[in-house]
Amino acid sequence: MRRLPLIAIATLSALVATGCATMTVGAHVQHELNLSAYHTFDWGTPDALPASDPRFERNPFFTDRLLGAVEKGLVGRGFALSTSATPDLLVHYHATIARQPRVIREDPADGSCTRHDCVIEITRYEAATLVLDIVDARTNVLLWRGWAQGDADDILNNRGRMAKKIDESVARMLRRLPPKL
Repeated sequence: MRRLPLIAIATLSALVATGCATMTVGAHVQHELNLSAYHTFDWGTPDALPASDPRFERNPFFTDRLLGAVEKGLVGRGFALSTSATPDLLVHYHATIARQPRVIREDPADGSCTRHDCVIEITRYEAATLVLDIVDARTNVLLWRGWAQGDADDILNNRGRMAKKIDESVARMLRRLPPKL
């Protein structure tokens, strides 16, 4: 039975893009990380702080889809979900939604304005962010952190869009996880 994590090791931002918005994905890897010594993983024990925005926490579809996508991705990378009490790795996640500014500027190159009458518009949008942390279970040292961030436009009310963006963000993050040597 898998445990539902309640917080990432560190609070950072990153999740899912929708529509024509761009998803930003990145990762930080411990210097010279060699994953060949790690074979099993499990979800980290819940923490006192929430793992995500309440709109995600109250959504069992989000949690199930996210956990399933991460587990599938890690199994595909050669790790096994632990059946013992002591896995090699612990996985934590943190998901947020925060209002962010977006700068929209007309481009003089497309003829929509001249240099002197170009309009700069600042709007706000909800940016969804997902962070995955992979921690050495014995030492509690953060080995890898991946993040994805994009526009949260209507993902909370559209399961199909949410599923697609969760799958895409997790897959793109885990591609940045070093291979087992």
